[in-house]
Amino acid sequence: MTAEAGTPLRTLIVDDEPLAIERLQLLCAREPMIDLVATASDGRAALRLSEALEPDLLLLDIAMPELDGIAVARALGATRHRPAVIFVTAFDAFAVEAFDLAAVDYLLKPVAPDRLARAVARVAQLRGTAPAEKPAASPYTQEFWVPHRAELIRIAAQDIERIDAERDYMRLHVGSRSFLLHQTISALEERLDPAHFLRLHRSTIVRRDQIRKLRHDGSGVWYADLGDRGEVRIGRTYMTAAKAVAGR
Repeated sequence: MTAEAGTPLRTLIVDDEPLAIERLQLLCAREPMIDLVATASDGRAALRLSEALEPDLLLLDIAMPELDGIAVARALGATRHRPAVIFVTAFDAFAVEAFDLAAVDYLLKPVAPDRLARAVARVAQLRGTAPAEKPAASPYTQEFWVPHRAELIRIAAQDIERIDAERDYMRLHVGSRSFLLHQTISALEERLDPAHFLRLHRSTIVRRDQIRKLRHDGSGVWYADLGDRGEVRIGRTYMTAAKAVAGR
C-alpha cells in the first residue's frame, strides 16, 4: 500500500552507542517527515522491533557487536515489510556493500542536519510520501552515483557545473570538488537535459548558467567565459548552439 502524501516516515534508530542515538533523536526531532517510533541498541533488537512496528525507515549503524548493520539490512530485505535503510556510520569502508543492499543513502558521522534532510526527502519521494506534488518524469538523468575512494556518492545533475573529458572518464566539477565517472562524453551528453547543459567542445560540457559571456580573439576563435571556472574554447561544431545562448 502506498502511503498518503505528506505522511511522516515511521522511523527506527539503530545504534549501539547511546550518545549516537541521542544525537540522531535530536536531529530527527527537527525533521517534519520523521515520526520516531523506537530506538534499538543492537541488530537483533532492530529485527524484533522491525517485525513488531513495521517502520518505514531505519537509520542504521553498521559497526555493532554480534549482528552488524549489513546483516540487519540483508535480513530485512527478505521480509514482507521492507523498510527503507539509511546507513549512519563512522566508517566509509562499507559503502559499496551498503548500496548493493539497495540502501537509500550512506551518511558519515557526525551527520549534518542538511545531509539527513536530503536523505529523508529521498526516502519520502521513493515511498510516495513526499508532501510536494511529484513533477512529471523527465527523460533525462536527474542524478549520478559516482565512486569516490570507498564510497558511492550521489550527485544531482543540477549541481554539476562543468564536465571535462579525461580519456575514458568524465570529470564532473561540483563546487570546489570534482569526481570521475566512467562514461563517454557523447553518452553523457544524451543523458543531460539540453535546456540546462551545453556542449561547447568535443571534450567539454557546461551548465548553461555558468556561461558569463562569449568572446573572440580576433582571429575567429571564440571562447566561453565561465567566471572562476576559466574559459573554454568553443569548437566550430558547437559554435551555432553557443551563440544561441546569447540569442544570436
